[in-house]
Amino acid sequence: MSKTLKIIQKKKSLEKELYTRKKKLKKLKKLGFNFPNTFHYIHTIKEIKKLYNNYTKKELEKINYKTKISGRIVNKRTFGKALFFVIRNNNHDIQIYIKSNYFPKNYYQKNILELDLGDIIGVKGKIFKTNTCELSILCKKIYLLTKSLRSLPDKYFGLKNQEIKYRKRYLDLISNNKIIKIFQKRSLIISNIRSFMKQKKFLEVETPMLHPIPGGANAKPFITYHNSLNEKMYLRIAPELYLKKLIIGGFNKIFEINRNFRNEGISTKHNPEFTMMEIYMSYSNYIDIMNLLEELCIFLVKKISKSLIIMYKSKKINFKKPIKKMTMIESILKFNKNIDISNFKNIKNIKKTATNLNIKIDSNASLGEITNLIFEKTTEKKIIQPTFITEYPIEISPLAKEKNKYFAERFEFFIAGYEIANGFSELNDPEEQKKRFKLQISKKNYTDKSKNFSYDKDYIIALEHGLPPTSGLGVGIDRLIMILTNQKTIKDIIFFPLLKKI
Repeated sequence: MSKTLKIIQKKKSLEKELYTRKKKLKKLKKLGFNFPNTFHYIHTIKEIKKLYNNYTKKELEKINYKTKISGRIVNKRTFGKALFFVIRNNNHDIQIYIKSNYFPKNYYQKNILELDLGDIIGVKGKIFKTNTCELSILCKKIYLLTKSLRSLPDKYFGLKNQEIKYRKRYLDLISNNKIIKIFQKRSLIISNIRSFMKQKKFLEVETPMLHPIPGGANAKPFITYHNSLNEKMYLRIAPELYLKKLIIGGFNKIFEINRNFRNEGISTKHNPEFTMMEIYMSYSNYIDIMNLLEELCIFLVKKISKSLIIMYKSKKINFKKPIKKMTMIESILKFNKNIDISNFKNIKNIKKTATNLNIKIDSNASLGEITNLIFEKTTEKKIIQPTFITEYPIEISPLAKEKNKYFAERFEFFIAGYEIANGFSELNDPEEQKKRFKLQISKKNYTDKSKNFSYDKDYIIALEHGLPPTSGLGVGIDRLIMILTNQKTIKDIIFFPLLKKI
């Protein structure tokens, strides 16, 4: 049978199933069923297992404990005059045992036997163990809470098509306990991040999602329009400038965990809408915030692992302290034996190196900009173990303090070939910041003459009131979670990743 024919037959089967279930719902509504709006359960399935799993069959018979629970039917089988359901609630399953002689014959045949996979039910009954010692509920009363009109994925194989998993995440969650555990772990990691920041006396804050001027990072924004203000607005690229205004206002230690939006490509490590944490700490520099990040990572790894070693894509990732530090040029030389230190001595040499590596460069690109392009092309993906890369070129670090005339007091943090975080000592000289903004804008306008770029003048005014010595850090939460949960793509740790419309 051809693949196309199989798809057609599957579609017809699903349409027939939908029709049959709609007929059942119509009959149920005539009998008074109207999707009840509540059900007061006594236990969750998880609680029952925790409380009674260690009891023997005889002990449970002696206790004769009754309960009320609810869940979705994920398995159904008959055995003689008995019916068995498996119901699932919040990633926990339990078997329901229904004896036909406990119910009026007509009710059993027309109501209970007619229940389908996917229906959500409430059950009142007695907790017991079967002869095979499986913890179960002997059903004395059953309540239909929600009628499912569409069939569930295969009970053994779940969803096979990865694209459908992303588009219909609810089906993936229903049929795949593993994916639920991944998202539960995501929630736990974010909760632990907040707990760590609270321990360190940081205040969590919120800043605007709609910005009058795109800023805080060099990326293409999503554009929208505010009708009442009659102004173009931008979904935020980064919250950095607003957060530093709060430091100017007097807060010493703040952080924000929220969404950023960048109108750029989609890949295994990029989603246009993503979760970011930004941290700002006054009276500190980039070394201080680098140490804070190291401490945070070790804290998180200890929460999910018995050691400081985790697995990612069959590789052992070791978070042993101290985490390795290298300059950008040191890392390029370490991972690329064909590149020599002399390549970075002058613009002529580095342009030749870039050409040999098939890297496209602008005619007016600086030595630092080309160095960064070489690093991105040849080195990033080779940094497997947790590593801080320091001495970023000043030309690509417009918001960072300079270390010297070539490099900024800046670092990026890499794990498994992914950039996880970016931090630096914040530039707090308003004149120098204004100068760098203007240089950045002139380069943008030179590259794209069709647009007239501008910078955030209000931030400069705020800076003129005085920003104390401050360090800042941005952490890509999605990428960090992807590594800590050993997932190959960022789509696997975002409930609803952005996909092309079909």
